[in-house]
Amino acid sequence: MNNTLINEFLVEALTKQYGEELKEEVIEGYKCFRFTTVRINTLKTNKEEVIEEFNKLGILYEENHLFVDALIIKNKNSKEMLDLNLCKEGKIYLQSLSSQLPALLLNPKESCDILDMCASPGSKTTYIAQLVNNNSFITACEIDKIRMERLKSNVSKLGATCVNFMCVDSRKLDDYFRFDQILLDAPCSGSGTLSIYDKSMSKFSKALVFNSSKLQFELLKKALTILKPGCEMIYSTCSILDIENEEVVNKILKLNNCVVVPFSDEVKKYLPLLPTKIDGTLCIKPNEYFEGFYVAKIKKINK
Repeated sequence: MNNTLINEFLVEALTKQYGEELKEEVIEGYKCFRFTTVRINTLKTNKEEVIEEFNKLGILYEENHLFVDALIIKNKNSKEMLDLNLCKEGKIYLQSLSSQLPALLLNPKESCDILDMCASPGSKTTYIAQLVNNNSFITACEIDKIRMERLKSNVSKLGATCVNFMCVDSRKLDDYFRFDQILLDAPCSGSGTLSIYDKSMSKFSKALVFNSSKLQFELLKKALTILKPGCEMIYSTCSILDIENEEVVNKILKLNNCVVVPFSDEVKKYLPLLPTKIDGTLCIKPNEYFEGFYVAKIKKINK
């Protein structure tokens, strides 16, 4: 399969940012069929119970040491997994490794006020609730009413009882709000999740990238306004282009009220990484296990 199927602007952007060799590796990632990954929902079950059921059903799986609640499915597709009672009952949830990463790296704490700024469909919201064992107050924001209903449905199905919903543009949240932790998984171009086998490549455009970057900065600026001083947040996108990632973070850093908190080498060794222009941030290279993703942890240092 040749590269003529890849969006021309995207090829140029990848080449400029990563060079010829890494660009080709990313494109190979767009050609991969990714393994289906499930997250074990410990609000309703445990890993032992799920593995026992998988063994009975002949479902083969693999683990990644970093993702303690995840199983990578080796011999079933997503539709087959969705048909399982485990999934229908909310004991497992289909969620890619990359999508699990922001909530995991937020390291949410119990008894905190936590904000998920762009929450639908609830994958990360429910994982945060799971990680704090429903023992924090989570506010989940979603601007679209239809997507809000999907968010509420998933939160209910997965037993995340500590979530409060706000159907609002997160950029318009009152500046008097204050949160201990914030997850901003920002709307983006999806340049990390593209596939030559579906419509995502045809929908990708230069305008989408630049419009996303503007929105991302506005959301991140609001997040830093309502994050408590001394507290941390996660900024993430499913893009691998620096205009939506490092450039947005650098603009925020110039406001002089925050710093990047580097991720440890222990985290990095379990991930396929692309180079970043900001030390301590992560950019995941798409392959058969991972979607392309960017994650930065940011700490507010003053009012």
